[in-house]
Amino acid sequence: MDDQNYDLFLTSGKVRIELGDMDHKSWLDDLKYDKKILEGLLNSVSVITPEHDEKLKELFNHIRNKINNPINPGNEKILIFSAYADTVEYLYEHISPMVKSGFGLDTAMITGSVNGRTTVPTIRADFNHVLTCFSPVSKERHLLSTKEQADIDILVATDCISEGQNLQDCDYLINYDIHWNPVRIIQRFGRIDRIGSKNEVIQLVNFWPDISLDDYIHLKSKVESRMRISVMTSTGDDDLINEEKGDLEYRKQQLERLQNEVVDIEDMTGGVSIMDLGLNEFRIDLLSYIKENPDVEKTPFGLHAIVRGFGDDIPPGVIFILKNIQADVNINNSNLLHPFYIVYVNDDGKAFYNHLSPKKTLDMIRYVCRDKVEPDKILCSDFNRETRDGKRMDKYSNLLEDAISSIIDVNDESDIDSLFKSGGTSALLTNISGMDDFELICFLVVR
Repeated sequence: MDDQNYDLFLTSGKVRIELGDMDHKSWLDDLKYDKKILEGLLNSVSVITPEHDEKLKELFNHIRNKINNPINPGNEKILIFSAYADTVEYLYEHISPMVKSGFGLDTAMITGSVNGRTTVPTIRADFNHVLTCFSPVSKERHLLSTKEQADIDILVATDCISEGQNLQDCDYLINYDIHWNPVRIIQRFGRIDRIGSKNEVIQLVNFWPDISLDDYIHLKSKVESRMRISVMTSTGDDDLINEEKGDLEYRKQQLERLQNEVVDIEDMTGGVSIMDLGLNEFRIDLLSYIKENPDVEKTPFGLHAIVRGFGDDIPPGVIFILKNIQADVNINNSNLLHPFYIVYVNDDGKAFYNHLSPKKTLDMIRYVCRDKVEPDKILCSDFNRETRDGKRMDKYSNLLEDAISSIIDVNDESDIDSLFKSGGTSALLTNISGMDDFELICFLVVR
């Protein structure tokens, strides 16, 4: 091949591939398969017209209610944010005729990628003119040379206006979709929550994903968790999403605990403390194991294994893995693995690590089980002799009762403590009473 034409047969980019080395047939088959999937998705969403768009209908309800019942006398202004330019255009096309015909109000849109649009024919629909007509007082329109006096009451925009704009004439902001970064949400709300606002009250409305969709993408929990991180490292008063206010003592305790954990913010779940993040490494191990052993979910309950302990650091006893059959009972969200419980009791029946210390127990399990793929024949023989091949399990039944009692005792202590703290008590919410509330998943005997 002529060296001068060699580049014509290479792909571009950092990694260059010679076209002759490509499996063209498989590549084309994959493209056709992807095309088929995309066509199916397109056909699925094509039936979602504005008449069947429940989210759009709910937005209309909020707009109508705000205009009919202003939270500040005479203020009908609404600012609507979306992260996507296509969504902004879609909303503008359907909101503007509704508010114009129903209330005589004007609407505008700004996306940053295309020219703005407005229902006011005399306004030049560029960035500055639209914002000035939407918030004429804060933008000091009376000092400008423009003679335009028309007002825009509804503004639909992307995050191109989420920074550095004074729009505090408006008192009502709607996030039609939630940005994954809570800082962006703070910036959005900061357009109307500003010094110099004449409004006595301002309001933020968030549209979260449908419950079934959020179960898949976990957007709500991720954003709320990131917001908690942001609040704990700042003033404690900037949480626009979670109902609870930042508590300085709580933040102090959590940050002290955070120093001892390796965390991944993406894995925080709503209402669970930051310590949940430290369990991410175990989830990764579990997923890897399930991938290699797909039949593990068919394993029956009650199985056990036996390992050797290490003196006082890992004393003889049993680590029980339990499941609470009352999945809705998790007082104060204190058990990070709920509805599962891990309790390590020593041979005396005392909790070496209770269910509130799952990471320590999991670290210990990982340590004593490391590199062990076959049963320890000597330990198994001793255990079988002690229990007469599993016929005399009285000792371990008693230790199981002790493990469950430790869970109940810790919850009782938590209930008592809650009586002396603000925010209500959990004493009337605890429904864990004994053995019947748990299933034994498996247990690990430490000799």
